[in-house]
Amino acid sequence: MIENKKARETAVSEIHAKVKDTLLPADGEAKFSPVDVAMAFKKVQSDLMRKSVLDSGVRCDGRKKDEIRPIWIEPGLLPRTHGSTLFTRGETQTVAVCTLGAENMAQRYETLHGEDSHRFYMQYFFPPFSVGEVGRIGPPGRREVGHGKLAERALVPSLPSRTEFPYVVRLESNITESNGSSSMASVCGGCLAMMDAGVPLSRPVSGIAMGLILEGDRHIVLSDILGIEDALGDMDFKVTGDQQGITAFQMDIKVEGITPAIMKTALMQAKDGRIHILNKMLEVMPEPRKQMSEYAPRIETMQVKPSKIATIIGPGGKQIRAIIEETGVEIDINDEGIVAITATDLKSIQRAKDIIHGLTAEIEIGRTYHGKIKSIVPFGLFVEVLPGKEGLCHISEVDHQRIEDLNDSYKVGDEVSVKVLDINERGQIKLSRKALLVKA
Repeated sequence: MIENKKARETAVSEIHAKVKDTLLPADGEAKFSPVDVAMAFKKVQSDLMRKSVLDSGVRCDGRKKDEIRPIWIEPGLLPRTHGSTLFTRGETQTVAVCTLGAENMAQRYETLHGEDSHRFYMQYFFPPFSVGEVGRIGPPGRREVGHGKLAERALVPSLPSRTEFPYVVRLESNITESNGSSSMASVCGGCLAMMDAGVPLSRPVSGIAMGLILEGDRHIVLSDILGIEDALGDMDFKVTGDQQGITAFQMDIKVEGITPAIMKTALMQAKDGRIHILNKMLEVMPEPRKQMSEYAPRIETMQVKPSKIATIIGPGGKQIRAIIEETGVEIDINDEGIVAITATDLKSIQRAKDIIHGLTAEIEIGRTYHGKIKSIVPFGLFVEVLPGKEGLCHISEVDHQRIEDLNDSYKVGDEVSVKVLDINERGQIKLSRKALLVKA
């Protein structure tokens, strides 16, 4: 039994070379073609591996049928990212990275029914160097897309709601070393990367790939399969889930005759393996981080009446552009009236929320407001009681004493407290400062 993949492949290659030298002599006419020799060698290799596992229960790397490879985890590997984790299981390793963004960073796509978007998406990358090969790195292939979608679906059930966590979440899994189960490593690494980023997952998720050797009425189910066990075995059954149940699974099968008893064994053995891996993950990161990365954007949401959306946007988008320019935030509004405000600091978000609250709030008659003088005219003061909403405090309502020239006592920008006396049918607001003063 050879545990190391490279050492095992080297030993197999040496035997293969001796076989070719014997059956394909360079100085004579060969009785077999190179293709026939290669196929026969693979068949013998497969038969020996399968017989050894069925007879002894020991696998080619020395593990028992239900034994999981050693696991090593390093969260926060990349300090500049919003969240990252290095997840290693045996000779399979991934660097998973989590990036948080605003609503406008959602993954958009088109269907027959129109446009839509994903607030959570995962991308899986399998570069040639991860298996010691040289090759062109281009657009994702069918395998990469499929593995990414499987890992994505495995993690979706644990995601928080949009109200609880208004971020768009992008995950990527970069496979740096592979010897089987790289998609399941992506599930584990992706889950830990989100926890490192502070995403409040309901329950952590882990994954495992199960294998099968089936010969007649004899069979054995293998946990956490190697690449060679996938290639020479009969099944690749990927199962993901949390402590309460399964979140996703996918099966590749090469034989017929999978019975309910075999499936039950595979699922129960997968559960034990998943929980073992999950416990290893929780030892390193028991819960999502309470504090998000300093490099992550800050997003807060507020609810407004759908009828007020037009007020926030303004004619031709004038009002919302003014808010963005003044505060430096990004604003997204959906049809339900949920306003998502994104910025690098909470102060800017609060300023934008105050402005939006002022635009959407209803002025109440009889209520006192602390406003700012926007302009002074001979007949009174125009006071902004809420952002974007001004009322007139007539000169007769400024003070109990007669004032000849308001410019002698007030200037633009002064803050004054006023009481709302009335709002006419045209929406004009009548204010009084005098109503708040004690008459001498």
